Amino acid sequence: MDIFSVFTLLGGLALFLYGMNVLSEGLEKISGGRLERMLEKLTNNPIKGVLLGAAVTAVIQSSSATTVMVVGFVNSGIMKLSQAIGIIMGANIGTTVTAWILSLSGLEGESVWVQMLKPDTFSPILAVIGIVLIMFCKSGRKRDVGSILVGFAILMFGMSTMSNAVEPLADVPEFAEILTLFTNPLFGVLAGAILTGIIQSSSASVGILQALSQTGQITFGAAIPIILGQNIGTCVTALISCIGAKRNAKRAAMVHLYFNIIGTIVFLSLFYIGNAIFHFTFLDTAVTETSIAIVHTTFNVVTTLLLLPFSKQLGKLAELTIREKSGKEDSLGLDDRFLNSPSFAIEQCRGAAGRMAELSRDTLLTAIHEVGHYDRKRAETITQNENMVDAYEDKLGTYLVKISSRPLSEEDSKETSRLLHCIGDFERISDHAVNILDAAREMHEKNIQFSQEAKEELGVMSAAVEEILQLTIQAFQQNDLTLARQVEPLEQVIDELKAELRLRHITRLKDGKCTIELGFVFSDLLTNYERVSDHCSNIAVCLIEISNAAFDTHGYLNRLKSSGEPEFTSDFERYHEKYVLPGASS
Repeated sequence: MDIFSVFTLLGGLALFLYGMNVLSEGLEKISGGRLERMLEKLTNNPIKGVLLGAAVTAVIQSSSATTVMVVGFVNSGIMKLSQAIGIIMGANIGTTVTAWILSLSGLEGESVWVQMLKPDTFSPILAVIGIVLIMFCKSGRKRDVGSILVGFAILMFGMSTMSNAVEPLADVPEFAEILTLFTNPLFGVLAGAILTGIIQSSSASVGILQALSQTGQITFGAAIPIILGQNIGTCVTALISCIGAKRNAKRAAMVHLYFNIIGTIVFLSLFYIGNAIFHFTFLDTAVTETSIAIVHTTFNVVTTLLLLPFSKQLGKLAELTIREKSGKEDSLGLDDRFLNSPSFAIEQCRGAAGRMAELSRDTLLTAIHEVGHYDRKRAETITQNENMVDAYEDKLGTYLVKISSRPLSEEDSKETSRLLHCIGDFERISDHAVNILDAAREMHEKNIQFSQEAKEELGVMSAAVEEILQLTIQAFQQNDLTLARQVEPLEQVIDELKAELRLRHITRLKDGKCTIELGFVFSDLLTNYERVSDHCSNIAVCLIEISNAAFDTHGYLNRLKSSGEPEFTSDFERYHEKYVLPGASS
């Protein structure tokens, strides 16, 4: 084996890792975060946790990704440590799927069906189909499917390249001598752990072992410890991800490590005790790709069955290891670990933005109630809520910018834009709540009150503002374009109400029925109410325009008002009749 074969081997490894990365990203995009949401909503049933962990890992083809995701869940307080343990165990089982797919290349037989099952046969076909989908389809979903097919083809080509590169090793005596070192279980476990820790993928390291098995030089005695070590090595990714995390997140990563270390010790102990008694003759037999997959699966399934009843003890062991104190959990549920799964990260942002919208609404409605009914404790709550909304905008905006730098599907890209545009308007609504509170406080401190006439007029305006806010938040949370289209007609009615109320206010001033001091407060309230409706309009138009793959707010509003659209006109007339001001003052 010369230097060029080494280069070929490294090139094959690079293609293998790249193909796995493309495949995993494509699967993540096409799942749209649904698999991750299943994990988030998991109950406390550990068996269900194992099954879901295995299923999610089998689909996204990465136990490291699943485990890092779980660490993020625990770090954000979304999931308890006890829930995470089952998923971590299941992730180890799910990752064995890759080894089984790679083992298909070892199928023997001359029939057409057997040949078609071999990756060397169907991978080129998948690559062609994938390239066609990527180059000629406009649908983001179809292009993601193309990425999955191409990623798989690249992965298999890398595997084939590695196998071809190591073929000459079959005739190298020194290579066989090196492999005999790995029959020592300790050396084998260390080798598997170090290799997997370096490339941070147990699937890839198992693939490398399967490629080397084609030389016929690797025996069961050498392969078994290496495979077990590979399971330990895959814990490196989760351990790295928990750096700087909260206490329970670190414990989740330690559970992953303890699970594999304890499993390895128990499995090897039972295996070699059995060998001492029964003298397993197959230990000196050369392994195949399929037998590696069998050992890999057997270890993970048996270890899970053995340790699942002791999941609570695993959690306690992790608690004994990680004792340091930590602060409160982040209520937003935004964790940088989720950025490796953009679809799920966006789902977390959607939930946080929904809570932000509700907080803005509650803050504004409370502030409106304060006008004429000022209460110091409620005023403090309004101020605290406004600060919380500011924190939401800051953290959400920063997190969404990070997400936007990741490879996103078309739908995820739209959702990121929608959230980025809308959170600023929700923050401004809470600012107007504080402005309204200031007006209410001024009236309370100066002991001044509006006339009954002005109170009734403000009551109509307040009711319209309350409805447009409720309508907007419902449309935003449900991404309901039908509701969103009802916002602008109501906003136009609120504009007219503001203009009419200003005229009535001026009339009262001329008639001496209102003081200049009250007039300033009245004018400030009208301005803030109308500005809130403007922000609601911004949010609704954003939903509509982004769904149409455009974002021309002014153009949309101009077209809407000048076209005389029947739906707009009908809604406008309905709201106009609903919010009728009391009779004009004299």
